[in-house]
Amino acid sequence: MKLVLATSNKGKAREITVMYSDFEVIPYSELISPFEIIEDAPDFKGNALIKARAVYKALGDEEAIVFSDDSGISVEVLDGAPGVFSARYGGEEASDRDNLEKLMREVKKKGFSSSPAFYTAAIAIVCKEGEYTTHGWMYGDVVTEPRGDGGFGYDPCFVPKGYDKTLGELDDGVKSKLSHRSQALANAKPVLGVIRKMRER
Repeated sequence: MKLVLATSNKGKAREITVMYSDFEVIPYSELISPFEIIEDAPDFKGNALIKARAVYKALGDEEAIVFSDDSGISVEVLDGAPGVFSARYGGEEASDRDNLEKLMREVKKKGFSSSPAFYTAAIAIVCKEGEYTTHGWMYGDVVTEPRGDGGFGYDPCFVPKGYDKTLGELDDGVKSKLSHRSQALANAKPVLGVIRKMRER
């Protein structure tokens, strides 16, 4: 069964492809030209649905199963920021490094060298059978000195609960077991199984 990913983020696409090896995973940009999607929902679930609906409509293929993800980090001392603005925290054209550096700078401004934080991931699936969403979370602390060059996004400054290394230092095998996205993806698998059975009738 084909899954069309409503993302151009290579890190996310790679992570989803690894977890969904029993599906044919295709970034939507391989089927149609990439286009701008305005993500203006107040929460991750809403933004994931916006992306999946937009790509499903643009494909014009009723049989398509579109799969999207919206995720981000919420930091306690920043009153939950950056939250849904995680991907553009450092500005509209911000790189991962820009976002990371702003986050660490803002935590330092509050007079802290670390803070409790958590990642949220929301998965949306849009297809002719309906619309479905799942979630996953990962808790820990952010630190103000980046460590490690693995992963992407805020990984070099996030230390998962129960560990003393950042996600940037942990190997992919450990990270995949902890990841908020891995949890949301695992929760979405049964949904895809139901869709598959509905199509096999």
